[in-house]
Amino acid sequence: MAFKLLQRFRGSTMKEPRGPGPPEEPPESAELVDDTEVLSVRLSGTLSLSEDSLGSDESDDTETRALKERHQRTLLTQQLREMWANAQQHPMPIRLTFEVTEANVVHDAHAKYVVYTIFVLLSGKYDASPACISCRYSDLERLRRRLRTHYPDEMSDVSFPRKRLHRNFTAETIAKRSRAFEQFLCHVSSIPVLRWSGHFLGFFYLHEMQNAQRLTRTGLYKLALPLWTNIWHLQEKLCPSGHCAHKLVALAGLVVCHQEMETLVEAQVYSEQAIRLLQETVAPNCPWLVPFLHAHIQLSWRVGKDKRDSETALQKLQEAGHPTENVASLKEILITETIS
Repeated sequence: MAFKLLQRFRGSTMKEPRGPGPPEEPPESAELVDDTEVLSVRLSGTLSLSEDSLGSDESDDTETRALKERHQRTLLTQQLREMWANAQQHPMPIRLTFEVTEANVVHDAHAKYVVYTIFVLLSGKYDASPACISCRYSDLERLRRRLRTHYPDEMSDVSFPRKRLHRNFTAETIAKRSRAFEQFLCHVSSIPVLRWSGHFLGFFYLHEMQNAQRLTRTGLYKLALPLWTNIWHLQEKLCPSGHCAHKLVALAGLVVCHQEMETLVEAQVYSEQAIRLLQETVAPNCPWLVPFLHAHIQLSWRVGKDKRDSETALQKLQEAGHPTENVASLKEILITETIS
């Protein structure tokens, strides 16, 4: 995607996503990877016809040409069927990919910098819920430094685009950097210990989660909801299975905002997801459990869904001595939670 930025690159003013940040540091030694040869390899795989199939000898009559064309179409159909059958037997593995889709030059009172929009996608399947982040070079470079500090061996072969003293805002430089950022994130996410680290996961949604909490705390639910939705989609891609420390926070944000905006069906669906996650991975004394059960029971009653399982779970907690009455509501826990 990054090479398209040479045509799509534009300078515009937008809100800074992560704060002003420190000034850029001297150049690093890592080199960018030029993938023009890779592009030609991709293009070489395009379906093409041989010279024999492009035409026939002028002496062939109409009937002979028609027979040849039908034969060629039959062969092509057989080939396509074989390719499809092979694809069904050996499906493409689903993996995490990153695409820089936009880059904008920002001017403010203190600095000039580039904000990159990076989409997080699942390749190998149709991704119905793409998610994205906005960041600048210093944000990504800070992530690299943190990972190198905590995982020096795993990060030893991970390259990163070096900084430049001049020509940082040319279309060519931004396009090359964009491609290098894609490669950097793909490489890091392919190493399990790095992909599951709090530094890597938090980079994608921690700042946005803090903004979403602040908007929710002040009652700006309509503005907070898109942030919570994007955060949840990021978490689904980054940690699709098992418990993630911030998944319950995102689900609480979705439930609260939908509930306050009276979109109760959506609120009930997210509360049900939270209950499943809690029952699978969290201990009974988790502070989120009882508030989510109360929210799920209330929402299920209001939209006409079955709430008996949650009522039974709440009763069992009460019998085991866990407090279930006069506890903080889901909204109260969400707005007071320390997100870090």
